[in-house]
Amino acid sequence: MEFNFLIVAAAALIPMVLGFIWYNPKVFGTAWMNACGFTAEDLKGGNMAIIFIVSFILSLMLASSLPTMVIHQNGFFQTLMNEPNLAKEGTEVYQYTQDFMNKYGTNFRTFKHGALHGAMAGIFFVLPVLGTNALFERKGAKYILVNVGYWIVCLALMGGVICEFT
Repeated sequence: MEFNFLIVAAAALIPMVLGFIWYNPKVFGTAWMNACGFTAEDLKGGNMAIIFIVSFILSLMLASSLPTMVIHQNGFFQTLMNEPNLAKEGTEVYQYTQDFMNKYGTNFRTFKHGALHGAMAGIFFVLPVLGTNALFERKGAKYILVNVGYWIVCLALMGGVICEFT
C-alpha cells in the first residue's frame, strides 16, 4: 500500500477547521475559556502564525500515524515488509500480495469504518492522556469533555477521510 501524502495533509487540516468551529464562543469556546480560567483578553497575545504552523505540523504527525489504525490492510503489509521480493513482479510473495489485495483490498475501506477507528483512538488514547493531565492540573469535567470531545470528533473525521480516500 502506498502512503498518500496529499490525503494525509488534507486530513491534517481537519483539526484546524474544526477548531475554528468547536472553540468559537458560540459553540464551546466560552465553556472552554471558563474551564481553563481564561478571558478573551488572555487569548489576544501570542504569535498566531507560529501557533498555526506548529499546530499544522503536529496535526500532520497525527494524521501520518492514522493509516495504521484505520486501514486494516496495513497490518498485512507490515507483516510482509521485510520480504525482499515484495514489490518484484513475478515472485511468489508479490503474487500472494496481489491475490490478497484483489480479494480483501477493499474490505472495511469506508469513511464510516475509518471514523469508528478514529473515534476509538480518541477515546482510548486522547481521553487517558488529557484526562490524566487535567486531573493533575485540577481541571474539571467540563474541561475534559470539551477538549476530549474535540479530539474524538477530529480523529473520527480524520480517520474517515484517510480510510475512504487512501
